[in-house]
Amino acid sequence: MDTSVDHATIATTYERIRPHVRRTPVISVDAADFGLESRPLVFKLELLQHTGSFKPRGALASLLSLRVPPAGVVAASGGNHGLAVAFAARKVGVRATIFVPGVAAATKRERIREMGAELVIAGDRYADALAASRDFAATSGALEIHAYDQPTTLLGQGSVALELEQQCSGGLDTILVAVGGGGLIGGMAAWFEGRTRLVAVEPRAAPTLYRALEAGKPVDAEAGGIAADSLAPRQVGALMFPLAQKYVDRCVLVEDDAIRNAQRALWRIMRVAAEPGGSAAFAALLSGAYKPAPGERVGIVLCGANTDAVSF
Repeated sequence: MDTSVDHATIATTYERIRPHVRRTPVISVDAADFGLESRPLVFKLELLQHTGSFKPRGALASLLSLRVPPAGVVAASGGNHGLAVAFAARKVGVRATIFVPGVAAATKRERIREMGAELVIAGDRYADALAASRDFAATSGALEIHAYDQPTTLLGQGSVALELEQQCSGGLDTILVAVGGGGLIGGMAAWFEGRTRLVAVEPRAAPTLYRALEAGKPVDAEAGGIAADSLAPRQVGALMFPLAQKYVDRCVLVEDDAIRNAQRALWRIMRVAAEPGGSAAFAALLSGAYKPAPGERVGIVLCGANTDAVSF
């Protein structure tokens, strides 16, 4: 298949995965409900996707586009990507082996096993699980499905932007997107190609894209904080980085306390239970790390819901 990561190939990929993914809803909320200056906020509820995050889009794009060997597929994940690959593998009918670090949430580990995948805990952080998964791929012949640094993954994640553009007839000026390895914002950047401002949001304890943009290339960054199981790889992806340089307007950092406050506010006001990584984009707006201009139309991707907590 054509693995160019661009508007046209995202559209083609979406047609391939569309029968298997949810077209997640959008909801418009007055920012005043959260104690902010009154303006409409558009939330893309991607946390209602299969497995509780946007990740099945990329996983399905990979499994439905690439030849899967008899050994099946292997993935490294903080949890959400592993869940997505396990889900996609079960749907397609192939074997999946998922490596996760010790920091992966217990609820995510349990659900990966429930999907029928073999779960392996390797090391403390995502980078440790990634190294172990690559060793496994080399010895077993399994197909590696990367969480973010793979063309098919980016193409699948870009379908979030395709849907959002179709769902917001009046258009949006700015979309806030949480960043870990950058698969989601990279795919969205390839779709919008600068037509809509994209603002990356990262925990201050895991500033992977922020450090890369400072350095002009992907570099190692801190990998801690409350959202470490979903937003703390060692580096952003090499494939997404040129897209970020070209099409991401800026990267803002949020404190762990701001993420917790965003979780609580989403539950209190909207009865939406988002995990820390899924709340990070909203945390930028709620905390003032990102300040919209008067009249600016703002969209926020709520990208993950894999948490046991319901009252924060």
